[in-house]
Amino acid sequence: MSAHFSCNSFRQIAWLEYQQNLQQAIRQEVHDRAKEYILGVDEGEYKSYLTRQYTLEPLEIVANSEHIGNPRTEKEEFRDPVDRICYRDVYVFRVRYHFTGSPRLFKVQPNPAMSTTYPISVDSDTVSFEFSMANKDPAEFKRNKEEAFRRSFVNVGNINNNVTEWNQALPQYVNQLFDARKKHFSAENDFFAAINVAADPRTSEIFTAPTIKRRVIPQPSVSAKTQFSSVPTMADEMYEDTLNVLHQAGQAMERKPSLYRGKDEEDLRDQFLLFLETRYSATTGTGETFNKAGKTDILLKYQDGSNLFVAECKWWSGEADFHDAIRQLFDRYLTWRDSKTALLLFVDNKNFSAVIEKVRHEAQKSPYFVRSAIDRRETSLSFEFHLPDDKQRLVKFAILLFAFR
Repeated sequence: MSAHFSCNSFRQIAWLEYQQNLQQAIRQEVHDRAKEYILGVDEGEYKSYLTRQYTLEPLEIVANSEHIGNPRTEKEEFRDPVDRICYRDVYVFRVRYHFTGSPRLFKVQPNPAMSTTYPISVDSDTVSFEFSMANKDPAEFKRNKEEAFRRSFVNVGNINNNVTEWNQALPQYVNQLFDARKKHFSAENDFFAAINVAADPRTSEIFTAPTIKRRVIPQPSVSAKTQFSSVPTMADEMYEDTLNVLHQAGQAMERKPSLYRGKDEEDLRDQFLLFLETRYSATTGTGETFNKAGKTDILLKYQDGSNLFVAECKWWSGEADFHDAIRQLFDRYLTWRDSKTALLLFVDNKNFSAVIEKVRHEAQKSPYFVRSAIDRRETSLSFEFHLPDDKQRLVKFAILLFAFR
């Protein structure tokens, strides 16, 4: 999955927390597998798959790929020698480089880390920064550019050291995790056999060793009216899979309060993006991305830039804010092309069940409500809503609730 984001370089999430998130993602993936699968799969091939899936690629900035675009001109306020406010033109330069490696590492603060940072933008396989100057001085330009480069990427070596350590330890972590899970299921089977529990007929091939295959995730489909539109839309199966990934990620976080306590919505959004980041080929997962008239929290885009899935993250704080969140999502973020969306609600109330019922009841009061659909789970509510300005344009809308208390 490609990456599109802006941040202060190597400052958004600490390496220890990032590493714990990766470990939790691996644990969740193994624990989500059924007993038949764990006992029946070719374990060497499955372990190799997990290792490849979670191996991080070190960052390398390709210095000789430097591209300097035409500067834009901005007005800058300054005071003259007699303290009068004046304005002057400044040139803002953007310098871009190709890079190789795992893009999300630009957000991770390594351990140890240099305290220096700088605002950068990451777009697919390129990274860029900006700096400004008022004087038309080539020597000053060179100094400013080199200083911005240094501040932006001074921590590349440090994060790559962490990556090397992670990659070296990863096979052992995968082995221990899988072996413990397999031992658990084997002991369970031995116990059932000892007390004469009847075998489940679905496990008749439990000790075979089929070849492991990567799960094939359905890709976006193209509108059937190709003569009028070629805009990709998200397949229903992919939508269900995306909601399942979000549900599993949130469920895993519920069991580990350190992942959500003291975190704001932006921090929690990034936790979910971590799980989605490598899930689908030919798509892009972004956070805080401009869409229509505002910034949406989670946006899956097709490789041509078309929107596939839009989601918003909110802490539950009562009915009024809940309706505001729906209006924000539908009024500001969804375009006519968007047909699948979700609202992730983080609930710290003691009576979680009461909040679920309140959300179900309040959702039906929305002016955009059309009908309720079959809920996927007790905490994953399903609806059909319409767009604000087009009642014929229906949107699949899921509300996922998580007990973060």
